[in-house]
Amino acid sequence: MSTTATINRFSTLDLTPSFGFGDRIGLATPGHIEAMKRAGGGFAPIFAQQSIREMGRTGRTPSDVIDAAVWGMDAEEWQGASGADADHLKTPADVDITSAAGFSFFTIDPSDYVDGNADDYDEPALRERFEKIVASVSWYSKYLNYRKSLSGGRSFTIDEQAAMRCAVKYGRAIKHAIELASYIRNVSDAAERPFELELSIDETRQPTSLAEHYIIADQFREHGLRLISLAPRFVGEFEKGVDYKGDLSELERSLEDHAALARELGPYKLSLHSGSDKLSLYPILARTTNGCLHVKTAGTSYLEALRVVARHDESLFRRVIEVARRFYDRDKATYHVSADVNKLPAAENTVSVIELEKVYLERWCDVPAGKGFTAPGRQVLHCTFGTILMDPELGGLIRQLLQAYTDTYTEVLADHFERHLRALGGTKS
Repeated sequence: MSTTATINRFSTLDLTPSFGFGDRIGLATPGHIEAMKRAGGGFAPIFAQQSIREMGRTGRTPSDVIDAAVWGMDAEEWQGASGADADHLKTPADVDITSAAGFSFFTIDPSDYVDGNADDYDEPALRERFEKIVASVSWYSKYLNYRKSLSGGRSFTIDEQAAMRCAVKYGRAIKHAIELASYIRNVSDAAERPFELELSIDETRQPTSLAEHYIIADQFREHGLRLISLAPRFVGEFEKGVDYKGDLSELERSLEDHAALARELGPYKLSLHSGSDKLSLYPILARTTNGCLHVKTAGTSYLEALRVVARHDESLFRRVIEVARRFYDRDKATYHVSADVNKLPAAENTVSVIELEKVYLERWCDVPAGKGFTAPGRQVLHCTFGTILMDPELGGLIRQLLQAYTDTYTEVLADHFERHLRALGGTKS
């Protein structure tokens, strides 16, 4: 259990640009800190960050996550501020256990209450579904036919169909999120500890419209709940473990408008989840938000741990690939990914470990047909982290190897995240 001194190591970060370093093993914080040092100032770090889902899949507790981050901060003599992000909270019980452990940043995930098909409904189907929930969306009439002007001369109108679609798509999610946010406030006030709220609506199939963004954020404001950051579902594809898939020009236009709303309705930071490895869009995100942003990464530190395995224990790396390939189709169910194991090489000795590292750890995007293995192998390893780390033999062997080669792990993490932070603009002059 975390001590009072450990709990008090974490602080709120307000509107300072921030970067979340996920750590699924508990040994990555020294490498994260080294990346911060190399990239220079500009970002506030969140070293303790893990979702309830990840904790369940790795057998870790909230206190384990907090304690591992504090261990790394002490080992590297980190004196700066750091937040602690309890990610993807869905229930009051999630709040209770993470608050007790000392988390200061609470990310609400109401995705279970989102109608992910709402944009596909024609008008009769939309009206039918709206009539079933209209009594529970008291805010509907407030926004009907509301016109909002944005910077750059753009504007949008929340007409009847847009208001109905938001009610159908997010109505239940808004209610749940506000209730959970109020609970977080009460728990934090009772503990006499400052807290910050993030709302995540990014894990859905369909993008968040400007009208929907406006209604959601305004409802939080109306209930006296301050958001420090909001993660909409942006346009394009944000698959795990690979770079952004989509039209960067379209994304930039969309980000400009979402950022304008965030400035007016908060201000609060625009938050990019599934932020690992999305280097192509980082400069755009920094520019459109004027640095008022939060980026969240998770699985990429685990993938870099496997790079250490590949370089120091070829046999173990091949075993990890073999098991990951076997369970990928099962484990990918809760992730947005497209890799196909049938398009990737197996771990037999006919393929060199150097080639396996390239295919399974370097492939951040699809390779054109005829140019090599055509699926991002990183996704296979990314999705199966729980299966690997909870394996009674493999998990222990990976941890032992990382402890034996701490310098290698620190170096690969520092190199990896320095590239992330510099792409976001956190660079030394």
